[in-house]
Amino acid sequence: MADKAKAEQSNHLVTEIRDSFGKGAARKIRANGKIPAVIYGHGTEPQHVTLPGHEVALILRKSNQVLELDIQGKTQLALVKDVQKDPVRQIIEHIDLIVVRKGEKVTVDVPVHLEGESFSGTIAMLDAQTISLEVEATHIPERVVVDIEGLTEGTHITAKDLVLPTGATLLSDPELLIVGITHPQAASAADQEADAALAAEGAAQSAAAAAAAEDAE
Repeated sequence: MADKAKAEQSNHLVTEIRDSFGKGAARKIRANGKIPAVIYGHGTEPQHVTLPGHEVALILRKSNQVLELDIQGKTQLALVKDVQKDPVRQIIEHIDLIVVRKGEKVTVDVPVHLEGESFSGTIAMLDAQTISLEVEATHIPERVVVDIEGLTEGTHITAKDLVLPTGATLLSDPELLIVGITHPQAASAADQEADAALAAEGAAQSAAAAAAAEDAE
């Protein structure tokens, strides 16, 4: 129980109200090991704050994190909505947070994780990396596990076949293909067919463009 309580408190962060804006101010904040952020939602005025950089970087190793923010002594739950990073250095530059409340339902894209091994000689093709769910803001699953142990060639698992966490509602298309079990040779042939189809489409577009150019002349 103590370990569980510790895990639940790990997203608690003390914030500081931010009253300076612009690129120069943001650079100074990051130079001090902090991250500029804005909190909005539920009809509230946007709040500009700074977050402790190291703690936030650890938390954001997992997706769909809900932060318990201490804002001048008041507690506010906020879902990480968008993380802006430097494209080269991958340093977190800014975070958008949306206000959430206990018991509130939110829409999130949850990663799909394969567990086990399919039948000998086959491979599992993961077609959908994530699925869209509606869940309680304070009970967002880290991932949805798909058991592929012993599955044979030709097996298809769609979104409606998934075992969802308690309280979660599927928002993705129920017929969305999540995993397909196939032989490596079949997978290679499918890739070749797809490449051939793309090449044929490109050739057709080039021919159409050439014909249009001739007509214009």
